[in-house]
Amino acid sequence: MSKVAILRTAPDRILEDIETLFRLAEIEKYLDKSRPVILKDNISWHLPMPSSNTTPWQLEGTIRALQNAGYSNIVAVENKTVVTKPQKGGEFNKLNIIYEKYGIPVKYNFRKEDMQWVKYQPRSNLKVLPKIYPEGFRLPDFFFDKNIIHLPTMKCHIYTTTTGAMKNAFGGLLSTKRHYTHTWIHETLVDLLKIQKEIHSGIFAFMDGTTAGNGPGPRTLKPVEANLILASGDQVAMDAVSAWLMGFDPMSIPYIRMASEEGLGVGEIKNIELVGEAIQAPLFQFQVGDNLASLVGDFLWFGPLKRIQWLFFRTPLVYLFVLGSDWYHDRIWWQWKGKRIYAKWLQESPWGQLFQKYN
Repeated sequence: MSKVAILRTAPDRILEDIETLFRLAEIEKYLDKSRPVILKDNISWHLPMPSSNTTPWQLEGTIRALQNAGYSNIVAVENKTVVTKPQKGGEFNKLNIIYEKYGIPVKYNFRKEDMQWVKYQPRSNLKVLPKIYPEGFRLPDFFFDKNIIHLPTMKCHIYTTTTGAMKNAFGGLLSTKRHYTHTWIHETLVDLLKIQKEIHSGIFAFMDGTTAGNGPGPRTLKPVEANLILASGDQVAMDAVSAWLMGFDPMSIPYIRMASEEGLGVGEIKNIELVGEAIQAPLFQFQVGDNLASLVGDFLWFGPLKRIQWLFFRTPLVYLFVLGSDWYHDRIWWQWKGKRIYAKWLQESPWGQLFQKYN
């Protein structure tokens, strides 16, 4: 039976609670102390949208808990997407402050001086990646034979319903051509979990649900104060419990169900041991909904034009969609709506007030 640790928390004790959470989730059972630990934070958007990105206290608590448990070789890895700027994300979300405070080096999977992308032949039977990348599959060499801790937040996603521990590997292990996979996104996440189990010396996940994200995530969200933190060595169980808390049936979400059925983790709540906090779920009734990005994606990736999606996403036409996403998210939605949500969170939420203290 897999184990997921859950705690209710508050800003005045969050760092101590994270260390307690890691002990409850038995982190030392999953991560090899003789190997380096990769911190894989989650920057879904470089702008500081509440619930969208790894929080500074999530990162700081993780580093402190690791160091106190005897893990000394810790390094962060960032990735970029065609629509997210990692350097700005680290700055705007105050993650760089934590890395500098604790002397954690940051490497980028798109910089040749940091790592190389090497051909990899998976040992597992993959569902879709060999078909999507028939020319050969490549991974960043830096990820091999290292522990990894995924640092997602509790939120909805327009293409996968929820996003969490499993989805967090999407950016680290796939190149900027990862948008090729969107039509088969659920199968892709299952394939990536298989690969992670092959290349990493240990896998652990810590989810921040202090402010959870309802609505059409991972960017255009409605922040909800949830005051929760979760941790597990089973990424499938972690995502199942998160979905359950948000009001979704975990086994109705394809990537959770498929991963569970293939024995990559546990997706059925009845087979997951919950430790730490006695919680009766669902706590919320989140709904994903749509935004402009999801409507376009539904039409091109999942709708009538998916058979000719190569024309839009494997030719220079893709740059029109990149520009459109930038305009919609950064220049329209953020300017007209996101900024107000962020300002209200800073002033009214205790987590927003804690965020302001990180300087």
